[in-house]
Amino acid sequence: MAGSSLKKSKESETNVLVIRLSAMGDVAMTVPVLRVFRATYPDIKLTVLTRKFFEPIFSDIENLQVYHADVNNKHKGFMGLTRLSNELCKQNIDAVADMHNVLRSNVLKTLFSLRGIKTVQVDKGRPEKKALTRSKNKVFKQLKTTHQRYADVFSALGYPIDLTTHKFPKKQSLTPEILSITQNSTKKWLGIAPFAQYKSKTYPLALMVEVIETLDKEDEYEIFLFGGGKREMDILNNIESKYKNVTSIVGKLSFEDELKLIGNLDAMVSMDSGNAHLAAMYGVPTITLWGVTHPFTGFMPFEQPMERAILPNLAKYDQIPTSIYGNKVPPGYEKVMHTIKPETVVEKVNKL
Repeated sequence: MAGSSLKKSKESETNVLVIRLSAMGDVAMTVPVLRVFRATYPDIKLTVLTRKFFEPIFSDIENLQVYHADVNNKHKGFMGLTRLSNELCKQNIDAVADMHNVLRSNVLKTLFSLRGIKTVQVDKGRPEKKALTRSKNKVFKQLKTTHQRYADVFSALGYPIDLTTHKFPKKQSLTPEILSITQNSTKKWLGIAPFAQYKSKTYPLALMVEVIETLDKEDEYEIFLFGGGKREMDILNNIESKYKNVTSIVGKLSFEDELKLIGNLDAMVSMDSGNAHLAAMYGVPTITLWGVTHPFTGFMPFEQPMERAILPNLAKYDQIPTSIYGNKVPPGYEKVMHTIKPETVVEKVNKL
């Protein structure tokens, strides 16, 4: 039986530690994988090591506990990570699935190995990603999805899973706080998340406002704007004030309630960023806008078909993707997203 080497007596439940500390989108991409693991191995406990803020992301998965990594204080540096490994070992960890594979998790891997705990780290596919993003002799092809890379970690631990068996959870009930914002609107609920970590994969705000204005005039959608931080809150509040069907969510809901609202949307429009993966993990149809990155890198939201990805003019900007995360922009590539017309986005939303 798969994973039999890690099986224990019924009195002592097998506990697999999953490490994924950041970023939000990458954390969200573990969720469909963990759901399949849970359905395949219902008697095995999962402990997820991540930041405290991300805990609500895993709320629909049974027999899973979230262990908070305080990497800025208590668990900072080598001594902090040593303390963290000691704490985790008290949780009776039997195996470790490292979905992050960064310096911190490498230190933890060493510490776990010294205790005889098997650790498998995600293969990020760096060579093929380098071939995909280089400007010369580019190998332009679809790479393995990040979701499958996560699943491969479990397979290497002795727990093979089949992502095609994944089932989305039922929609969660709306809280009074959410209902006070949505007002039980019977229109289609459309989320728009107009920001990303890098400008190179953020749709120009003026063009996004054109999209919002057109959709608002159609009067068929209740549009909810998602973002974070004071700067984004001020921008989205300003947009909200100009349109009758538009509401900014920033600062109005807890993260837990924000996730419940996302899970009840009829569709989401997002950049290649965290909100796309949060929507997709609930099975919400998700339209993504791409700049210098590309779906071929393996970061397409879960179970979203390629036709929901809106790409810039690749004939004009043939070096795309120029990087995996959008942090490398060749000269002349600063305005690639200007080649995506607002009417293209509107048409995609209406068609969906």
